[in-house]
Amino acid sequence: MESSETMKPADSAAPPARKKEGLKETTRFLLLLFLFALMLRSFIVAPFSIPSGSMLPTMMIGDYLFVAKWPYGYSRFSLPFGIGGFDGRILGDAPERGDIAVFRYPGGGDDDYVKRVIGLPGDTVQMRGGALWLNGEEVPRVRVADWRMPVTPNSPCRTVDPAMARIVTDEHGSRFCAFDRYRETLPNGRSHYILDQMEGVADETPVQVVPEGHYFMMGDNRDDSLDSRFSLAEEGVGFLPADYLIGEALIVFFSTDGSAEWLKPWTWVSAARWDRIGETY
Repeated sequence: MESSETMKPADSAAPPARKKEGLKETTRFLLLLFLFALMLRSFIVAPFSIPSGSMLPTMMIGDYLFVAKWPYGYSRFSLPFGIGGFDGRILGDAPERGDIAVFRYPGGGDDDYVKRVIGLPGDTVQMRGGALWLNGEEVPRVRVADWRMPVTPNSPCRTVDPAMARIVTDEHGSRFCAFDRYRETLPNGRSHYILDQMEGVADETPVQVVPEGHYFMMGDNRDDSLDSRFSLAEEGVGFLPADYLIGEALIVFFSTDGSAEWLKPWTWVSAARWDRIGETY
């Protein structure tokens, strides 16, 4: 006579074991993912966002870019959380004139800046009448067409002297802020655009000699950039020690005009500056 009791399978205790094994696999995967992201962030590329207009017209507020870590090597300032704790730089090469570099602000704190490398160790740097002079020679610059920046929530028509703001409108009614633009060509042949808004306080400077192990950094928006023309006491950069370099600007992976709202995902698309994505330096 068959028993009325239901026979339980021999592996009835297996599900809890499988759950534990699944939890271990998930934890292992997340740990490996974290380590991969940390290695990528530490040694290969790191994200950086543009918070100010000091690098206009090359970089705009709302640009998000990848910064390459390997070209300049590594220091305690270029590694996350200050891991390593060593002095000096290891691996990598020295920056070249004209590079756009991201660096830790040498005046203290955790702020990262982005500027263009203008002066190398041993160079003499001077501004005369708004023109850049390197090693006793004027750096050529040519006036080109005005740069027109779309007026958006994160990019208002901000000028050093508000009275000099120029807003123009196109045939579609879109508003732009117009700036005087020049193409500047450095001694190594590399050229870039700069903005010259007015006769500013940094248009006339004494001759400065870049010390060994330091760099002279400048923003492309020449009258609206606290850079190596200003000392740390003036809230500028001064001569930048090489150890403070983080990496070289590589490519824009996203850009927004600031009009998006977090609770309205469809505005993320309309706010994107699609024409800037993929911009390289």
